Amino acid sequence: METIQNGGNRERAARFTDLYARESPRVAAFLYRRTGDRGTSEELTSDVFRIAWEHTADGGRVTPGWLFVTARNVLRNHWRSESRLRELHRRITDELDRAPADERDTAVLDTLDRLPGHHREVLILSYWDGLGAAEAGAVLGCGAPAVWVRLHRARKAFRELFPTATDPTGEQA
Repeated sequence: METIQNGGNRERAARFTDLYARESPRVAAFLYRRTGDRGTSEELTSDVFRIAWEHTADGGRVTPGWLFVTARNVLRNHWRSESRLRELHRRITDELDRAPADERDTAVLDTLDRLPGHHREVLILSYWDGLGAAEAGAVLGCGAPAVWVRLHRARKAFRELFPTATDPTGEQA
């Protein structure tokens, strides 16, 4: 099995590193201007360069123009995902035909809405849809270990945004 240390791969890695250093700020700025969210633009930028790396592994050539076309496509996929999530929320509300049961339900939904899309998606797949790590990985396009890492980060982000819980007597829990 070839590793990145082999001659051909070492040269490819060096070229890719140069490309990344030169073009990633431009691609990130392109995505930031369209999303308005630094975290989202950074995640989408990493997706663009992951795709570029895979493209070079298949023998493809990556140019700045190719990167921006890929960034546009990644952004379209992101917006589709966001749209599907909003539609899911709407359908759930319509199907339940009721307001959330209590303040805690409202707080959970509000916190989910404030999370970046990548955190929200892995939490919903795991907890709402009940998918295991391998199944969620198939949906997200990554392996089960990556899902566990994403889930850990999403839980941490959720805890940071979720209002502090109180018990019925009004004391901190």
